[in-house]
Amino acid sequence: MTDRRKELEELTHQFVDCFNRQDIDGIAAFFAEDGVYEDSNGGSHTGPAAIKEAFVPLVCGSRGKISFDDEDFFAEPESDKVMASWTLNMEIEGKPMRLRGLDLLHFRGDKLVRKMAYCKAAAPQLTEG
Repeated sequence: MTDRRKELEELTHQFVDCFNRQDIDGIAAFFAEDGVYEDSNGGSHTGPAAIKEAFVPLVCGSRGKISFDDEDFFAEPESDKVMASWTLNMEIEGKPMRLRGLDLLHFRGDKLVRKMAYCKAAAPQLTEG
């Protein structure tokens, strides 16, 4: 295992830990100034302030205490990319719920330059193109 692979794994765990602690400022701080978050609904958010705003509904209580459980982790140190699958535990209308998905993460040094989120869904999301 290369040192960069270990670094990418540790950075990913630190990033996920910010979600599990519901640390919205910590989440935003992981992103580079030109960082992009592509959410699972097709939205795109650029820069830490816009990314922070996009995560507020999830992280700051509308889904209760959230937590992510790791599933699989793959890293490609040569390109600074990570694929991490997860289960999100949350509450909807007082009921415990789970959602499975994955993130594709692209780092530059210790900052995220792109996070693309994908979720398992009952129906595919179609876009024109």
